[in-house]
Amino acid sequence: MISRSLDIAIADFDYALPDYRIAKFPLPERDKAKLLVLKNEAISEIPFFELPQLLDKDSLLIYNDTKVVHARLFFKKDTGSVIEVFCLEPTEPNEIQIAFAQKGLGRWKCFVGNNKRWKSGILRKTIEFEGKTIELCAEREEQVDNAFIVKFTWTKEYSFAEVLALMGVIPLPPYLNREARKEDNDDYQTIYAIEEGSVAAPTAGLHFTDKTFLDLKEKQINSSFVTLHVGAGTFKPVSTDSISNHVMHTEKVTITKEVIQDLIKHIDKKIICVGTTSVRTIESLYWHGVKLIENKDTDSEIDIQQWEPYQKETNISPKQALEAIIDKMGEEDLICGQTQIIIAPSYKYRIVKAMITNFHQPKSTLLLLVSAMIGEKWKECYNFALENDFRFLSFGDACYFEPKNTKE
Repeated sequence: MISRSLDIAIADFDYALPDYRIAKFPLPERDKAKLLVLKNEAISEIPFFELPQLLDKDSLLIYNDTKVVHARLFFKKDTGSVIEVFCLEPTEPNEIQIAFAQKGLGRWKCFVGNNKRWKSGILRKTIEFEGKTIELCAEREEQVDNAFIVKFTWTKEYSFAEVLALMGVIPLPPYLNREARKEDNDDYQTIYAIEEGSVAAPTAGLHFTDKTFLDLKEKQINSSFVTLHVGAGTFKPVSTDSISNHVMHTEKVTITKEVIQDLIKHIDKKIICVGTTSVRTIESLYWHGVKLIENKDTDSEIDIQQWEPYQKETNISPKQALEAIIDKMGEEDLICGQTQIIIAPSYKYRIVKAMITNFHQPKSTLLLLVSAMIGEKWKECYNFALENDFRFLSFGDACYFEPKNTKE
């Protein structure tokens, strides 16, 4: 049964965001963005490159190293109609890294733009690369919700990752209202992006540069990397009046044993997540550990449902939960799975002590996640940002949120 406290009106998380406040393009230098700081209940502003000076020695920063793929494919039919096929997730094979390495054949769940013009038949697209012709064919199969299963076949000597990189277009958030440019291939990736699989960037990480990492290291601030592949659901608006009726999207996660050991080492220090995707990954880890302790037969793969954290009280400590995961992993170095966790007001953060995040859309689940950490203070922060010329959303400025009573 869902807690009554989750009968939250999404209208309470609305605010006026004029279009001109949405950053349509990034700044020329990533770390020259503004950073709104909420610490000790006080709001201030510093340039992002001063972040290392703000953080305590021996803190642990958690980043999401997912990489945005060129998921949008455009096919032109003989009739002249253009069909967009937006790759969401693989279905055959369904493991994402295997699907990207696949040569010659694969099936993906896709959004199809202009699908009324593509009832049947094979779409074809070719490209010349290094003196060779590469062909990609797409065939629409069954409908799944508001998407379709699409069978892809292509020139066998190339992986699907290579084909997408050559033929696809990087997806940009719809609120930017512009087409992708060549520069976005770099601008819309973090500098540490490595694991291909997202259709949206973990944008809090866009501000980090090589110098940021050097400065953090010099101050003895540690870094660890998890992987959560960001799905198109991240842009799904909350269309219900109450959050209790909203269906959260599910995303794939991967965490190494080394990261879990780092979390245990820093459990009494500040664990700071870079971006909401890292927050959801780390908090999901805690609930996976709880399940392992409460039921020894729980599968080793992570599988956190939307409302699980709200359906029971537990006194299991974060350290106990993480140690249970280590025990279950045995000789395995990686833990994988999926999470649908929704973090909203009334949620009690278990591992994450602070976060770095961009400004989020009105009436979004990401605003709920922020509010779960800093309460009604989010309104003051957003008003401060609007009054002080901060840039909003994916290519905009950043925030550092540290709630009161955070342990040193």
